[in-house]
Parts: sequence; structure tokens; C-alpha cells
Amino acid sequence: MTLMAKTPTQADTSLTERLRDPLTARSAFGEVIDRYSQPLYWQIRRMVNSHEDANDLLQNTFLKAWSSLDAFRGDARLSTWLHKIAINESLTFLERERKRLNVSIDDDEARVIHAIESDTDIDGDELRLELRKAIASLPEKQRLVFNMRYYDEMPYDKMSEILGTSSGALKASYHHAVKKIEQYFSDRT
Repeated sequence: MTLMAKTPTQADTSLTERLRDPLTARSAFGEVIDRYSQPLYWQIRRMVNSHEDANDLLQNTFLKAWSSLDAFRGDARLSTWLHKIAINESLTFLERERKRLNVSIDDDEARVIHAIESDTDIDGDELRLELRKAIASLPEKQRLVFNMRYYDEMPYDKMSEILGTSSGALKASYHHAVKKIEQYFSDRT
């Protein structure tokens, strides 16, 4: 696992400077889209469990980033800022969906598991399917932390920047998530 620095890299700084320059902003933003589309898509996809919704939220993320470029100070890494926007867009979408469907958080788990079972966009064996179900059974915050750590191999300090939560709390959340996933599998054997 590679550790990501808290401060912007020289490449980030150069890209940020080009984003701020009206003459180079469009081409620089095209580079941002090329560089970050895939990791952001999968971050979103693991949260919303629908390819179409993930694509829509990815577009919303880039639209919000483009319209908020003036607000990006460059104190943190560009990827951290983009992940934060993507996560906030995803959480807002999930809350709106729960309200639209008038379901509680507990009922939402059953809905998510059903969506996973009927998902034809992701191939996988039975074990991967069961892992996705186990992750879906986690509370939203634990699911988010687990996905960021397990799938993205994101260091706790970067998660802390994105989520605004201490590294210690994130480690505890991940630990609890792992224990619940282990319990999920042991209950099925």
C-alpha cells in the first residue's frame, strides 16, 4: 500500500494552478476527469449499488467541482477534495432515496441487499456476492469506512481529511465493521 501525503504534491499544485488560470482551466479539468473518474466512480458505486446512479453522481461530482473551483484553496490534495464531494453527493442521494421510498435505515439494508442480488453489471463469484451483502448490512458510516480502507486501501489520515473524523475513530469504525462482517460469515456457516 502506498501512503498518500496530506499536503498537495507538485503535480497537484501544477494542476491546481492550471485550473485557476482561465486560459488553461478547461484542459486541466479534462485531465482531472481522466485522472479521477475511475477511482471516484468506484467510491460512489460501492455506496449506491447501481451503475446508473453511480454515473449520475459522478457527473454531479465533477459539475460541483467545476462550479466550486474558486472554493478549492489547494491546502489539501485535489483527490481528497474530489472524494469529499463524491461522498457528500452519495450520502445526499442515499438520504433522498430513503425519503423518496419512505424506508427506514433497517428497511434500506434489505433493499440494498436485493439490489446487490439482482445486479447484472458486476460479475463475481458467490463469495464476492456474500461479501457485498455483508458490507451492505453495515451501518452507513462503517460501510463507508470499510470500503475506503478495504477496497481503496486509503490511509486513515486521508480518510480523516475527507470525512472530518479522527483517525482513531475511523480505526475503531473499521475494526467494528470487520468484526460484523466476520460475524455475518460465521452466522452463515
